[in-house]
Amino acid sequence: MKILLVNTSDSGGGAAIACKRLLDALTLKGHEVNLLVMNRKTQKNNTFAYKKGLFNQYLSFLRFIYERFSFIFREKDKSVRFAFSIANMGVDITKNNLFKEADIIHLHWINGGFLSLNSIHKILNSSKPIVWTLHDMWFFTGGCHYAGQCIAYKTECKNCPMLSNPSGNDISNKIFNIKRNYFSNHTLNIVTCSQWLSNEAKSAALTADANIQSIPNPINTDLFSPKEKHFLRNKYNIESDKFIVLFGAANINDKRKGINFLIDALNYLAIEESVCDNIQIIIFGKNKQLDISLFPFKVYNMGLISTYEKIVDLYSMSDLFVLPSLEDNLPNTVMESLSCGTPVVGFNIGGVAEMIDDNINGAIALEISAESLAKAILRVIKNPKIKTLGIEARDKVKRSYNNSLIAEKYTTFYEEIIKKNNS
Repeated sequence: MKILLVNTSDSGGGAAIACKRLLDALTLKGHEVNLLVMNRKTQKNNTFAYKKGLFNQYLSFLRFIYERFSFIFREKDKSVRFAFSIANMGVDITKNNLFKEADIIHLHWINGGFLSLNSIHKILNSSKPIVWTLHDMWFFTGGCHYAGQCIAYKTECKNCPMLSNPSGNDISNKIFNIKRNYFSNHTLNIVTCSQWLSNEAKSAALTADANIQSIPNPINTDLFSPKEKHFLRNKYNIESDKFIVLFGAANINDKRKGINFLIDALNYLAIEESVCDNIQIIIFGKNKQLDISLFPFKVYNMGLISTYEKIVDLYSMSDLFVLPSLEDNLPNTVMESLSCGTPVVGFNIGGVAEMIDDNINGAIALEISAESLAKAILRVIKNPKIKTLGIEARDKVKRSYNNSLIAEKYTTFYEEIIKKNNS
């Protein structure tokens, strides 16, 4: 089967990582798979830029800037600048040879100036069978990637809380109705990485009648596997007798990742629990604005991680990974940590709660509060069978997210869609 995956980039961000992992899994399954991107940053043979050359890179940048510029005067404040995509600029990939030759087109995260609403309309109107994996909520909202407390997408987006001047016919309403017009008379074949996002899509006005499957992202469990903890701590000059709490994200200052809850939870533990005196913290990811002095324990700031080897080292040398996301689909970091045999603590939200089995491979903080998070962390610290949590963590990933299993699920879905498309 010839499969074309489509994503804005082949590097940077959770969707790009998940898309590349699916590419590898499907290739191992024996399919002919290519990845078409706007921004090609790696040199993989089966990854192609929509247009090559410095001039086309410049055009791609201009499309991105124009889309951001179109929203900047509408935004409520800077905190939502990259949380909403107008999708008013993009290219026509239906004329690309990879598109023409593929048996099935599989769209992923396509914002940032790659595919516009008009581009999507042309793809839907092509004769190709189309699958769309949702990495956030944008497909069925009026522009936001995560809706927060707003549920307007269940009926009709308008009066958007991300806008400076929300109204009944604001930009969210216009985008929503364009999507409704473009999606009509098409069978939408949607994959969600988590059951949570599947439920959201089924309750959304734009996708209530879509063909929706929930298939998680795959992971290479040979690459993400436990390493010897004491050796790694010596390698990175980290004390071997400390309880290491790890936190990281592509951008740890993103409010959605909940670092403020982690800082408050750690301060709670520092005051309330003497057992936590030996805690130390490792953080990784983009963190230019982070004030490390807010943490009550010693912090090792690893910055941006550019290699799989180092990120596996960080998971393996840690005793616990904490990701207090307030909204998330199926974060790669949680799956990576579990695969490396490191328990995880998180809130009872989105796909996070689907990966963490409470008191089995980590702990769930049932309330969105620093105190609840602190108590969940404490349950892991005090668990006399913490090594068993790590064993269960890796077993969960090997059972549920391995390459072969996920590739087989996608293959079955592809075959069903192609059969319907040809009938």
